[in-house]
Amino acid sequence: MVGMSRRFLILDTPDEALECLEDAFREACKRNCEVERALSIAELKDKLRSGLPWDLLIADYELGDGKLMGPKLVKAIRKACGDLPFIAVAEHADVDITSRAIQAGANDFMVRSGKLSDRIRTLLDKIAPHLSLIKRNKMLQEQNMLLREAASHGEEILGESPQIRCVIDRISRVAGIPRPVLITGERGTGKELVARAIHVAGGEPSRPMISVNCAAFSDNLLESELFGHEKGSFTGADSRVHGKFELASGGTLFLDEIGNMSLSFQQKILRMVEYGTFTRVGGSEEIRVNTRIIAASNVNLKQRMEENLFLRDLYDRLSFEIIDVPPLREREGDVAILARHFLTQFMQEIPALQGKRLSKAAIDVLENYSFPGNIRELKNIIERAAYRDTTNEITPEDIGMLPHERIAVKGETFQDRVECFKEELIANALDAANGNQAKAARMLGLSYHQYRYFLKKYESRSAEQKS
Repeated sequence: MVGMSRRFLILDTPDEALECLEDAFREACKRNCEVERALSIAELKDKLRSGLPWDLLIADYELGDGKLMGPKLVKAIRKACGDLPFIAVAEHADVDITSRAIQAGANDFMVRSGKLSDRIRTLLDKIAPHLSLIKRNKMLQEQNMLLREAASHGEEILGESPQIRCVIDRISRVAGIPRPVLITGERGTGKELVARAIHVAGGEPSRPMISVNCAAFSDNLLESELFGHEKGSFTGADSRVHGKFELASGGTLFLDEIGNMSLSFQQKILRMVEYGTFTRVGGSEEIRVNTRIIAASNVNLKQRMEENLFLRDLYDRLSFEIIDVPPLREREGDVAILARHFLTQFMQEIPALQGKRLSKAAIDVLENYSFPGNIRELKNIIERAAYRDTTNEITPEDIGMLPHERIAVKGETFQDRVECFKEELIANALDAANGNQAKAARMLGLSYHQYRYFLKKYESRSAEQKS
């Protein structure tokens, strides 16, 4: 236990009689620990809800917080902290007090007098196996939760196109390198999915990963969200709050839409990326964390740098590796794979829709669509089509896209292809109008004389090509 970084939480008495424990824990752990104190059950609950991984909770069995003490105190703490190990302490104790504290729910008992640092070392060595078991169980629970979430949300990078295989290769290469990564791409391409893949492949699954959409906050709110704040730092700051950089320490912080930050706030992020330290809002203590940063943007950051809207230094720090996620329309053959995957996933989620399949015509219209909303749009289209379909075969009508005949445009240069396309339009309109040139002109929105001009032009061109 000693030598490992731990977080201890102390419920202090009204006269702060347990202040001595704070220094004693640091001495016992050779300062390789964090110790915080709460002065009431309410403040204790706030700290427990902060998201930090506390390892041990300590409170005075006889004095409590001045309102709750004895067995009532232990039961209140046990209700608030779940299976977090709880040590009851007292200035003096006997077998009877120790027995009552443990019967009420404390994991162990310690007298807070004499050589405190020695007592704490003995206590930590004694409960080390218990703490390791709790940590392992928690890790397994988190892994199972992540697996369930991944299964329910389809959090897997699917596709066989060369474009997405290149992305997967870059993920595997950079995952184990503890440096920032910048992910670029249009909206809906799966940038957060790429970030999660980097995180998962980069180490133990139990490491935290936290996502923050930078576009959803003003500068003031984003500063508190990322760096946390001290009690009393602004109106409504009733207690210390740990920011996302701190909560993600040892893991990954995903900063989405980083291109939306103001220049002044980018300076604060630059300092954090460069030195790994920050201060909470309203605080003065320099806090160091080991948090990997993965940033993403759907705007052109190089263009924003040219416009002096994004710091070049920050771009340089974030871009140890740049992964550009291709839009769906550029992923050769992946539309059909993803469409079938989303349909299978939706049917598993809603058993009443079992047995559906995508028709060939439906796949064809999907593959001919440009998908401005990318993968997110495809998923919504498939789920909506499965819901609308009243048979077992999803058709273009269910998808909301009717098949259309595509004109094969000939020609080598851009201008040649444009001329060929115009020629096809003139000829097809004449066929549809059964040879009536005036009607063909109306169908194309041209005057009769304009139509006659194009008709003669392309007839002459065709005759020249034949000769």
